[in-house]
Amino acid sequence: MSDDFLSKPLSFGAPQSSGIAASPQLQPLSPYLNYDTRYLQTQPEFIFPEGASKQRGRFELAFSQIGSSAMIGACIGGAGGLYNGMNATRLANQTGKLRRTQLLNHVMKQGAATANTFGTIAVMYSAFGVLLQYARGEDDEINTIAAGGATGLLYKSTAGLRKCAIGGGIGLALTSMYVLWSVAGGGSKKLSDLKSQYL
Repeated sequence: MSDDFLSKPLSFGAPQSSGIAASPQLQPLSPYLNYDTRYLQTQPEFIFPEGASKQRGRFELAFSQIGSSAMIGACIGGAGGLYNGMNATRLANQTGKLRRTQLLNHVMKQGAATANTFGTIAVMYSAFGVLLQYARGEDDEINTIAAGGATGLLYKSTAGLRKCAIGGGIGLALTSMYVLWSVAGGGSKKLSDLKSQYL
C-alpha cells in the first residue's frame, strides 16, 4: 500500500471517483462532521408501548414527593423557628452575636424537626400507595384515599387508640379533599368517568 494519501490535503467529503463513492445518495451531506443529516429525523423522545400510560407511576413519583415534602417541612419549620427565636431572644434581652446564634439554633432545630416529620409522613404515604397499586393492579383515587388513611393510622399508632383513629381520620379527610379537588379540576368528563366506574 502506498503512502500517497499522506501527501494529499485532508478532505471530509467522499472522493470524486467512479463507483459507489461517487453516488450522490451515499455521499455525506455535512462535509465538516462527516455524517448524513438524513439520519437526524425528528422522532418522539420516548416510545411508549401500545396502550401504556404516559404518566409516571406511584413509585417514580414517590421520590419527588418525599423530597419536596422534606423541603416544604424545612421551610415551614424554619419560619416557625425564626418567629419563636425572635420572641425568645426579645424576652431574654439578648443582642448582638448571642441573639444571632440563638436565632440560628431555633431555625435549625425546628426546621430539621418539621422536615423529618413531613418526610416521614411522605415516606409512609408513598409506601402505602405503591403497595396498594401492586396489590390491586391499578392506580386510581381509591389508592390515594386508602393510602392517606393508612398513613394517619400508622403515624399515630403509638399514641393510643383514640389518637390513632384521629390521625387516620385526618389522613382520610386530607386525601379525600385532594381527590375531590383534582376531580373538579379535571372537568365534567373526569367526574362522569368516576361515576360510571364506581357507581
